[in-house]
Amino acid sequence: MAQGTETPAGPPGDASPGVSGTDAYLHRRTLRRGSAGWLLLTGLGVAYVVSGDFSGWNIGLSKGGFGGLAAAMVLMGVMYACLVFALAELSAILPTAGGGYGFARRALGTWGGFLTGTAILIEYILAPAAIALFIGDYVESLGLFGLTSGWPVYLACFAIFIGIHLWGVGEALRFSLVVTAIAVAALLIFAVGAFTEFDASRLNDIPADTSAFGSSSWLPFGLLGIWAAFPFGMWFFLGVEGVPLAAEEAKDPVRSMPKALAISLVVLVFLAVITFISATGAQGANAIKEAGNPLVVALQGTGEPTALSRFVNYAGLAGLVASFFSLIFAGSRQLFALSRAGYLPRFLSLTNRRKSPYLGLLIPGVIGFTLAAWSGNGGRMLNVAVFGATISYALMALSHLVLRRREPELPRPYRTPGGALTSSVAFVLACSALVATFLVDRDAAFIALGVYAVALAYFAFYSRHRLVAGAPEEEFAALAAAEAELARD
Repeated sequence: MAQGTETPAGPPGDASPGVSGTDAYLHRRTLRRGSAGWLLLTGLGVAYVVSGDFSGWNIGLSKGGFGGLAAAMVLMGVMYACLVFALAELSAILPTAGGGYGFARRALGTWGGFLTGTAILIEYILAPAAIALFIGDYVESLGLFGLTSGWPVYLACFAIFIGIHLWGVGEALRFSLVVTAIAVAALLIFAVGAFTEFDASRLNDIPADTSAFGSSSWLPFGLLGIWAAFPFGMWFFLGVEGVPLAAEEAKDPVRSMPKALAISLVVLVFLAVITFISATGAQGANAIKEAGNPLVVALQGTGEPTALSRFVNYAGLAGLVASFFSLIFAGSRQLFALSRAGYLPRFLSLTNRRKSPYLGLLIPGVIGFTLAAWSGNGGRMLNVAVFGATISYALMALSHLVLRRREPELPRPYRTPGGALTSSVAFVLACSALVATFLVDRDAAFIALGVYAVALAYFAFYSRHRLVAGAPEEEFAALAAAEAELARD
């Protein structure tokens, strides 16, 4: 048995006829296997991210100008590409619901697993809360049903979409795929319309700050502006790393997971390039740099709404819904895996008759709704989420490096192109992006660190002594330790 773990007898009511001990415990904590093929997984990967194409990225123009944000987008695109290739290898080795936490648990031990899982939870609980606020703003601006942005809209978002998730993972992912397809189609239509107004001279129309080192018309805020734009370059890709969280519910995860990750990234890179260039060139970087709905501003400027701008406005709501919906899924699976293994209270991993982790959906939903209704600051919550994301990226890349070095003979059905060099690039860029969050919103970074500190205290003083040896991620780690001991003998 792995050190610091125990095999639970299971709380009352966990057992089923003919099932006892660890089997009884896991019987009430299983997901529906074989529910998602590569197409649904690809849709999930795009859904995580697509709302970032509609808004948020443009604030990076106010930090680095067109050239600075373009460089940041390329560097962050490289980071995500390297990370995705590393995760494709890791998810084929360890196809469990733990995702990044499971990878880090195998490579970095219980502390590394908990540090990674907590960072991922910060991202996937805070991001839906922020997006709920943005959905409320869209509903109000579009005049839908006469509603204004407020707690009733936020409550409806969480109640409706968590309800779909409780219905079943297959149904949830099919719904996500349809909404995501609408959002992607709208981005393509937007790009066609915006390119008819394209003027290259508008790309660098932000006045240069002559006091900034290295400033120019393309880098109006100097070289430091590139670094400050890192978190906004991430918005074109933020969340795609969550695809492995569906591994236990996937069909043939060893093959479908790498395929879905690769196709998702290709789609996202294409959408990022056409959206960024067409939107900025249509009205100018200065016009959209602080717009809440940059694509609409890119189409109509300060003039009257057009048929195309109205369509894009409605499609932006679809993009927000797609990301909101998929991020709820990701958060529930990460919470499920951490709870099943004993890192968090075990009751959170109980599943219903349709094999959905109902408490893992409901409790983060309550937290997210409370944060949205109480805070009202979606930008701040997203910055906290980005901080958590960058920590998890660094740790997941490090996990790939450690496993490549420590377990070179481990069977790898899929191998990362470039091997350790690829994950090394991801690690360095993730650490750079982590530091860049302090340049953008220092308060958000310290809030995330505070949450992290509380979670680590809980683990240090309580849960690390109550881990579940029979959980899949713990069994993988115990098996690796036993094999290493035999090799030494």
